[in-house]
Amino acid sequence: MIVSPAFSGKRYAVLGLARSGIATAEALLASGARVTVWDRREGPREQFEGRAEIADPLRIDLSGFAGVVVSPGVPINTHPIAERARQAGVPLIGDIELFAQARGDLPPHKVVGITGTNGKSTTTALVTHLLAEAGRPARMGGNIGLPILAQEPLSCNEKGAGVYVLELSSYQIDLTFSLACEAAALTNITPDHLDRYDGFAGYAAAKARLFAMQGEDQFAVFGCQDEQTRQVRAREAARRSQDRALCADMAAWAALQADWPSLKGPHNLQNAAIAAAMVMELGLSAEQVFAGLASFRGLAHRMERLGEFGGVLFINDSKATNPASTAPALAAFPPDPDKRVHWICGGLPKGDDLDECAPFFGNLAAAYTLGEAGPRFADILEPVTHVERCEMLCEAVRRSIAAARPGDVVLFSPACASFDQFRDYEARGDMFRSVVHGLTGGDQAVCDPAGISAA
Repeated sequence: MIVSPAFSGKRYAVLGLARSGIATAEALLASGARVTVWDRREGPREQFEGRAEIADPLRIDLSGFAGVVVSPGVPINTHPIAERARQAGVPLIGDIELFAQARGDLPPHKVVGITGTNGKSTTTALVTHLLAEAGRPARMGGNIGLPILAQEPLSCNEKGAGVYVLELSSYQIDLTFSLACEAAALTNITPDHLDRYDGFAGYAAAKARLFAMQGEDQFAVFGCQDEQTRQVRAREAARRSQDRALCADMAAWAALQADWPSLKGPHNLQNAAIAAAMVMELGLSAEQVFAGLASFRGLAHRMERLGEFGGVLFINDSKATNPASTAPALAAFPPDPDKRVHWICGGLPKGDDLDECAPFFGNLAAAYTLGEAGPRFADILEPVTHVERCEMLCEAVRRSIAAARPGDVVLFSPACASFDQFRDYEARGDMFRSVVHGLTGGDQAVCDPAGISAA
């Protein structure tokens, strides 16, 4: 794990003992800090009995604490811990801020920070892949993979300094104040998480803080395809040295995209251009980038190619939890009579429309709607394509398999959250994968209602 003498002898409260909270508490204890932990669940608290004070930070005197470390899932705009910490004069921070404070005690390294509404997970994984393929020590963390404080410190090798590649949500940036990334990226900004912010402008401002923490000589790259992102880039370009705040050059890479099997569509062209700019800033050659883009195999649940069965390609895009993230998936398959798209969509809606997907409705052979959003999505789509109204995911997959012909694509890109039927998008994507493999293998029992509900 990552530890630092900077925390030794100081007092911290850790609120929320999910993966990042547990990693934070363990790293602080190993660093010699005095730690108070709390979670409303008894099980996680039991792990720290005899090693940390177990108390709700809302019910203790916080005077003298160096920080209250909260999980990114804690809604600090409404949770009483924010006011409680403010009254005590104690900063409200996250594990990324602790990592930033520990950097001075780590071996020489670089930090890449990547944020945006959509595309940040793929871009983070791609940057890590490009570095690793070129022989550079690289580790992925933040909003993806293992919590950063739970990972072992990187060391240098003959190829150069190690690189920590951090995917950063707006929630994590809200709790971070001193992370000056050697390279940072903003993929895009579209409306999301508005229950946590004072409107869209507040959400965009949260994303922009990642770049405000950088020095004027540090590098930033932007996916300048939306107005909010262009505004952030313009502000940063005005305060930085020349060529330190660039728009991703998609045109320079477009001719090569056909060689990247797991990076299809205009959104992935942007992700690739951003990733290429960042790793070349860190010293990779164009030839190393070419090879790495071609060998990248993508992320689970994000345009994940499950394979071809009977000539039909199945794609798991369960991580698309809003229409803005589904739109690029639809755009990846332009109208083609020999490659028709069967779109499975629905779940717990984040809005009442599919406006961002509408430009690509012409790509569809049919739509299969499900979940709480199913009836509304069906009403929107029936004027433009054939629609099958389904109750459950298994039914939608079964109907799409029956309708698809060789050369077609079955695309599971829900444009919704998963919480009406599944624990999270990963559980939803795992179910889609299981159902596809079961049905394409001829196992109709996979759609047994008891089995689905048990999963």
